[in-house]
Amino acid sequence: MEEIRLADAAVYAGRRLHDDVVSLDDETSEKRSFNVASEKWGIFGKVDAARRRDGAWVVYEHKRGRSGGGRNKNVLAWPSDRVQAIAYAVLLEEALDEPVFQARVRYHRDNVTAFVEIDDLARKELAQAIERARSLRRTTQRPPITDNENLCRSCSLAPVCLPEEERLVDNRDQEPQTGDQRKTPTLFPSDRQRQTLHVVAHHARIGRRRETLTVTNDKGQQKLPINDIDAVVVHGFGQVSTQAIQLCARHGVSVQWFTAGGKFMAGLAASPGRVQQRIRQYQALTDADFCLRLSRQLMHAKVETQLRFLLRATRSRAEIRSACSLHLERIREVLKKIPCAKSLPSLLGFEGIAAKAYFASLPYLLAPQVAVEMQPQGRSKHPPRDRFNCALSFGYALIHGLVHRSILAVGLEPAFGFYHQPRTAAPPLVLDVMELFRTPLWEMPLLGSINRGQWNIDEDFELRPGHVWLSDLGRRKALALFEKRLVESYKHPHTGQSLAYTRIVELEVRLLEKEWSGCPGLFAQLRMR
Repeated sequence: MEEIRLADAAVYAGRRLHDDVVSLDDETSEKRSFNVASEKWGIFGKVDAARRRDGAWVVYEHKRGRSGGGRNKNVLAWPSDRVQAIAYAVLLEEALDEPVFQARVRYHRDNVTAFVEIDDLARKELAQAIERARSLRRTTQRPPITDNENLCRSCSLAPVCLPEEERLVDNRDQEPQTGDQRKTPTLFPSDRQRQTLHVVAHHARIGRRRETLTVTNDKGQQKLPINDIDAVVVHGFGQVSTQAIQLCARHGVSVQWFTAGGKFMAGLAASPGRVQQRIRQYQALTDADFCLRLSRQLMHAKVETQLRFLLRATRSRAEIRSACSLHLERIREVLKKIPCAKSLPSLLGFEGIAAKAYFASLPYLLAPQVAVEMQPQGRSKHPPRDRFNCALSFGYALIHGLVHRSILAVGLEPAFGFYHQPRTAAPPLVLDVMELFRTPLWEMPLLGSINRGQWNIDEDFELRPGHVWLSDLGRRKALALFEKRLVESYKHPHTGQSLAYTRIVELEVRLLEKEWSGCPGLFAQLRMR
C-alpha cells in the first residue's frame, strides 16, 4: 500500500539462507535464481530454485521457519507461502513455455518439504490473491490492527504500525512484556541496534569500500561496517564521497551536516515517497482545532517535565528549594492554564512564562564549586554569550539532528508541524517534537557533567567577541555525553517498557502519527519521574 519495508534480523537471516541455497550446485541437481514476470498476471518475482524432476520443472521456495503442520508427504505450507509458490510456478511456466505441475516449499527449521500441486484450483487461488492485493493497493487508508495477535509477533513491520502499543489502549490491565517469547506480545524494540558515526575532524574524508565506510584523516584510516551505523553526522568541513552517500542511502543510513559551531545545516535520508503518509499528515495538520489539541498535549508534557526535574533536583536541598519557590509556583500556575489555552499564540505566551522561570532556576542547581565562568548569565541563543549557553545550544542542535532523521525515517514531512510556525529555516515539526526531549536528553546530563567538573573552561571553549564556541575538544566531549545519554534507558509511561532514549524519540514520532491514523491520545505522555 505505502511501499514501507523494514528488514529485521529474521529478514537478513532469510536473505543469507537464500544466498547459501542458491550458491550450492552439484552434478545431480539443477538450480537457478532468476527474475520472472508476467503482464498477464501482473506480478513479478525471483525464483529461489527450479529443478528438473521426472522430465518436468519443479519450483523450489526456501523458508527458514517452521511449516504449517502435517507430516511426511502431507506437510502443509502456510497460506501465504503456498500462494507465493503457486505464483512462481505459473511465472516460470510462462517464461519457459513449459508446463509446471508442482512447487515445493522447503522449511529449514523443521527440515521438511511441503508439496503444492499446480492445478486449476491453485490458479484460481492465485487469481483471488492478486485481486485482493490490487484491492488493497487501491485503498489510501491503512487497515486496522488485526485481531490475531500471533500475526504481529514475528512481523518485521510491527515497529511501524505498533500493534501492541495500540492494543494496550483497550487492555490496560494487560501486563506489557518484551522479548521474543512466542506467547507474549513484543513491543517496540528497546535497545539501540546501531551507532551514530560523528565525524569531527575538518580534513576527514568519508569513502566507501564494498559494504564498509572508511574515514580517513591525518591520523590514518578507520573502517566501519555499514550495518553497524544508523547515521553519519559531519561536523564542520569533512567530505563525503558520492559512493559513500549511495551506500548509506541503500542501507537506510541518514547523512547530516552541521557547521563547526553546531548549527544543523541539512540532512539526507533515503525513504520511499511515503505519499499517503504525508497526505494524511497534511490533512490532519490543516485542522486548527486538531493542532491546538496536540499543542496543548505537547506543552503540558514539556512544562510538567521541567517542573518535575526542578522538584527532584531540589528535593533534599531546602535552601535551594526556597530560593526557587517563586519560579516553581509560576511554573505550576502555567501548568494549570495550558489545558485551557484558546489559541496557539496564548499557548506560546504560557510557554514563554514557564521557560523564563525554568531557566532562572537552573543556576541554583549548579554545585557551589562550579566556576563562575560555567554559570549561565541568562539565556542567550544566537549567538551564545557564555560557556553554559554555548554547551546548551550545541546539545539542542544534536537533538535537532536526531529528531530530524527520526521523522524522516518514520516517513513524515519535517516542514509541516502543528505548534511551531514556519518563520525560520528550521522545520516546524522537528521543533515540535524536540520540546519533549530538551530536558531529559541534554539539560539534565549537561548540568550533571558541569557539577562533576567535566568541563575545562579554557580547553573546551573558544571565546570570540560577543560569543562563545566549543573547541574541537569541547565538541568531542559534548558528543560523548550526548551519545552516552542516548543508550540509557527510561520506562515509557504508555507501555511500561524500558527503552533506550534514542528508541523513545522514534517511538514518540510514530505515536504522533497515530494521532491522525487511528489511535489518538498516545503522543506526548512522556514525563520525567
